[in-house]
Amino acid sequence: MSTPRTPPPLAGGAQGADALEPLLDIALGALRTGATARGGPLPAGGPQAVAAHLHAAAHPVLPDHGTGPETALRTLIHALTQGAADPAEPLCAAHLHCPPLAVATAADLAASALNPSMDSWDQAPAATALEALVTHALAAEVHDNGDALITTGGTEANQLALLLAREAPTTRGPVRLLAGANAHHSLTRAAWLLGLPEPVTVPAPAGTLDPAALDDALTELGGPPGTFLVAATAGTTDAGLIDPLDDIADLCAAHGARLHVDAAYGGGLLFSDTRKAQLHGIERADTVALDLHKLGWQPAAAGLIAVRDPHDLDALNHRADYLNADDDTDAGLPDLLGRSLRTTRRPDVLKIAVTLKALGRTGLGHLVDQVCDQAQQFADLIDAHPAFELYDTPTISTVLFRPTDATDHHIAHVRRRLLTEGTAVLGRADLDGRRWLKATLLNPHTRPADLTALLKLVHEAEEAEETEPEKAETAHTKGTTPR
Repeated sequence: MSTPRTPPPLAGGAQGADALEPLLDIALGALRTGATARGGPLPAGGPQAVAAHLHAAAHPVLPDHGTGPETALRTLIHALTQGAADPAEPLCAAHLHCPPLAVATAADLAASALNPSMDSWDQAPAATALEALVTHALAAEVHDNGDALITTGGTEANQLALLLAREAPTTRGPVRLLAGANAHHSLTRAAWLLGLPEPVTVPAPAGTLDPAALDDALTELGGPPGTFLVAATAGTTDAGLIDPLDDIADLCAAHGARLHVDAAYGGGLLFSDTRKAQLHGIERADTVALDLHKLGWQPAAAGLIAVRDPHDLDALNHRADYLNADDDTDAGLPDLLGRSLRTTRRPDVLKIAVTLKALGRTGLGHLVDQVCDQAQQFADLIDAHPAFELYDTPTISTVLFRPTDATDHHIAHVRRRLLTEGTAVLGRADLDGRRWLKATLLNPHTRPADLTALLKLVHEAEEAEETEPEKAETAHTKGTTPR
């Protein structure tokens, strides 16, 4: 008979913190050394080089005998950090991918250690109560007497919006989605997943949904009230633009259509006293998607869907005797199955609650204002530079620009050169028939010198592409760094 081995320590319980403390020191050390080894916003060398470094650190993934927790943590966290695209680096500005606040990340660690499962009260007593407090407080930012659910992000929130529209008591027949050509791809995908009719795409000639075209579409389609769901956008993915929400709400009221606003990006403006007016009309929506791992600086995931009528959520009610038996619910145990389409789910509410309490409305609003001001500063730099063209004045914190007279193909090469060199991370967007480089500024620690450096790097990469395009593309294809 083999001698029983002592199991590894657990994160929870009275001794959990003692077990975590030395491991956290190792993890934090690996975060430091990995970031130093990377030396910039992105690892140099391209996909093949990154994969090779990660393979060397992780192989074998499942050894016959483990290395022990210290070596495993040090090796893999270092390797992941060294190979990360780090949004805390000012020159990492491609996507709606925020650098999380340290206080939110610390809260997320506690949530992982305690590991509440938000599918029944007896697995998450305090987390259940906290989630109720936070969701009602955030719902009140949009609707006076509404409610909200925690989601994994805007995609899940958009899917829930379509589901709630399909199941609403006022819906007459199959609901038809009308969304602007500027809308997020998850809306069309949600219609497909839910078996809804083919969505109607409404023109967005200036990057925002055209109310006149929406009026024409609703008039032409006809149908009784409760037949249509209109999806407006507050913060488009490509340029950060905001649809005319009040005008769209007027049309929805006139045609008896339901209104959903995808504010996964722009919803953060609600915290800013100076910028929340940009969302005027959002309170008229039946449902609103919010996403605090964008303009909320939360570790992913931290999404919500806010509803104007809490009874809309009755459609999600579900029974499983082992989780929410009728007699338990009647006895006062909260029912969590109707608070999500998921069963097991993390207590993402903790990091949100800690952030709200730590910073308050003023603190969050200040962060929002900072990144929006940065975007304007960057736009001014571009507008004053003879080698660049600015798309337009930024609406939130996204700036689109391109080298003057460059081809779309050339712009794509410039972006990939920067990625392969590991010097800057910029996105891309195709608008008005042309390709643009995209900077999404979500790092409140970015300084004017960083913005100047970013523009200088793009200019140098553009000039290098003109002189050695074949070498640059060959390097990109092979995953090596051009020198």
